[in-house]
Amino acid sequence: MSGLRLDLGPAKEPIGFIKALQWIFSIFAFATCGGYGGNTSFKVSCSQTKNESVTATFGYPFRLNTVAFQTQSKVFCNETWNDLHLVGDFSSSSQFFVTLAVFAFLYSLAALVLYLGYMHLYRGAGGKLPMADFLITVVFAFLWLVSASAWAKALTDVKVSTGPDLVADFAFCQKPAIECIFDSVSSMGSLNVSVVIGFLNVILWGGNSWFVYKETNLHSPPSAAPHAAGAAPAPSGI
Repeated sequence: MSGLRLDLGPAKEPIGFIKALQWIFSIFAFATCGGYGGNTSFKVSCSQTKNESVTATFGYPFRLNTVAFQTQSKVFCNETWNDLHLVGDFSSSSQFFVTLAVFAFLYSLAALVLYLGYMHLYRGAGGKLPMADFLITVVFAFLWLVSASAWAKALTDVKVSTGPDLVADFAFCQKPAIECIFDSVSSMGSLNVSVVIGFLNVILWGGNSWFVYKETNLHSPPSAAPHAAGAAPAPSGI
């Protein structure tokens, strides 16, 4: 029979239980990074203008160099206000991280369906399905390590670009009699969580690769076929 045979037994084994955790944590990785939005602001002060605040709103995919500070006035301290932009483009790291989370979600879900409904095919396919599962799991573990590391570095740069030092990059703030004072930036707690989840996924996928490996012929090679009845044993060497 090659049809569906629902069996919850694999969900109680490490190979299935960890795969379920991978599915859940891939959702968290996607949500905490891809769903982020915040803002940063500073205040402009001079003899004619007192503490007028300007704000920039940013979020995923963190192309900060396209984000401009919004103001209600076009003239500050007798100076024409030209749009000031944040510095840096961190979209490649964040999009890599989120895209990997999406693919990990899809693969984990497909693997769970295979384990719970078609384990008889998985273990009876001559070792091809377990071997493919093992190789894909190892690749995901490596990609999680790369993406989590890249995103951790990018997040550090995002914090610098939106933090107290941002006013130092603006020529407008260096003009005489103009003072720019950093005001506030939104909490990035969810982004910190996304980095932690990224490295947790490295551990989950790396650990799961061992249990998938145990299903392959590399760990448990197929038993040699027994000698045919009545066949003479192979001659031993002298």
